[in-house]
Amino acid sequence: MSIWFFFKLLGSLALLMFGMKSMSDALQKMAGPQLRHVLGAMTTNRFTGMLTGTLVTASVQSSTATTVMTVSFVNAGLLTLAQAISVIMGANIGTTLTAWIMSAGMSFDVSIISYVGFFVGIILIYMKKHRYIGDFLFGLGLLLLGLTTLRLTGNEMDLGHNEALLSFFSSFDPQSFLTTLLFLLLGGVLTFCVQSSAAVMAITMILCSSGALPIYQGIALVLGENIGTTVTSNLAALSANTQARRAALAHMFFNVFGVLWILVVFQPFIRMVCGWVGYDVDMAKDAVSPDAFLANAAKLSFVLAAFHTTFNVINAGILIWFIPQIERFVCWVIKPKKADEEEDFRLHFITAGFMKTPELSVLEAQKEIQSFSERMQRMFGMVQELLNIGKSDKSGKSDKSDKSEQEFNKLYTRIEKYEGISDNMELEIAKYLEQVSDAHLSDETKGKIRAMLREISELESIGDACYNMARTISRKYTQKQDHFIEQQYSHLHQMMGLTEDALTQMNQLMSGRKESYDVNRTFNIENEINNFRNQLKAQNIVDINNHAYTYAEGTVYMDLINECEKLGDYVVNVVEARMGSRQKDA
Repeated sequence: MSIWFFFKLLGSLALLMFGMKSMSDALQKMAGPQLRHVLGAMTTNRFTGMLTGTLVTASVQSSTATTVMTVSFVNAGLLTLAQAISVIMGANIGTTLTAWIMSAGMSFDVSIISYVGFFVGIILIYMKKHRYIGDFLFGLGLLLLGLTTLRLTGNEMDLGHNEALLSFFSSFDPQSFLTTLLFLLLGGVLTFCVQSSAAVMAITMILCSSGALPIYQGIALVLGENIGTTVTSNLAALSANTQARRAALAHMFFNVFGVLWILVVFQPFIRMVCGWVGYDVDMAKDAVSPDAFLANAAKLSFVLAAFHTTFNVINAGILIWFIPQIERFVCWVIKPKKADEEEDFRLHFITAGFMKTPELSVLEAQKEIQSFSERMQRMFGMVQELLNIGKSDKSGKSDKSDKSEQEFNKLYTRIEKYEGISDNMELEIAKYLEQVSDAHLSDETKGKIRAMLREISELESIGDACYNMARTISRKYTQKQDHFIEQQYSHLHQMMGLTEDALTQMNQLMSGRKESYDVNRTFNIENEINNFRNQLKAQNIVDINNHAYTYAEGTVYMDLINECEKLGDYVVNVVEARMGSRQKDA
């Protein structure tokens, strides 16, 4: 029978955790893009930042999702680290709503709500237009059913009369500071192991409301749970970028500081919260009837929820005045990684371990694609520089001193390295997007991922075009072929100038918002490039016939012109994909 109860308890917890995850995922699908815009717009100061963090976390029922969005905005330059810290403080307050939902489920029979949620949810899921609302109701139903089963299982196990359990907890002195520290550590370890603060909170509520676990030890477990969640995020952020690690450290600092001051006023604080709820801390089991004792113990789930909320609100109220100091501290502890962005390949925004919410990981991928796009424009700038180094002097003789040859070879090697970087970036971003697409996503997000895959493919083609031009210039330079005449150089610079303008327009779109971009600017430049290419193609035949230069020189010259025209086509493809990928963003 004990094994049956054990598995029933584990199954109830699994149902609760899955319901919570399903509910959170559905809410993010419904409101993900809008919440990102709210997060960017409502963080004008530390107080609105904290309020925003509270509301967003309460809306999506996931402090992880709020943290991910916040770090994404820091990376994008839309939020400062100080603003991010205030949002994370608010997220800690918003996540306490979960405890209130659970305390209600532990105290009342909410099974009828769960069955109604299942019935309405399945109808909406099959009505595709409202399937995300259906997913949410189904998740809510699973959460409430898990809580109901957990409560009933706890009642059936009669934990309040389990001698082994009672003797185990009574072996700890509730007044001892060492006992408080021990249960605090236990709460942190349990949360870290099961990767769910909700599950640990549910176990604590069951033990407390049955009368098996004294209130002081129960609240120590809740405090440990607060620390356990920050350990998880800090370990996940180890492989992340500097700002993500700083945000995770600020989260840990916030919770550790809170635990330190609450330990100083531990028992008086608990008595104050118990007084609000109407729980009698001093009621002894032997001094009253069993029914009176259990009725008093049943209030403990609300005591835990009230403590969790009060603790986080007061902690945020204290630390919000010291955000600049916290920012300086985390920046002092975590120094930026020293890496040469120009020469070393690494993804700056995508962090495999830190992204736990696929629906919101798209923003990280978009920032990485923006970085990719900027790299490709720098690569094209190197090609223009390479052409200038190889330019002949007015007498037609090449200025190939040892210094200029070394400079040429060094620059060509950098372009080669950039070509390898572009290949790697395409593969790594595509791999990441494939992992994200494996999750259950909204149609809007699936569309964005398809557009992003097209963007990276076209950006890699821009890198190939740049490398092809560099190889053509290098071959002409190293094989001591005759150099272009001044008119050819003039036309090449003019064509490259138009191509550079197209790349600049593309990067303005990639770093801005679709609504503020006039796509006609890109199409106008593309038309100029095509018309100029056709004009030069016709002029090239005339110049060869007039013996202005050889046919071989004309072929190399037109190869460069045609490669610029191809590059312009790739830019248009990127712009079209980007405009389409953001059409539904508000």
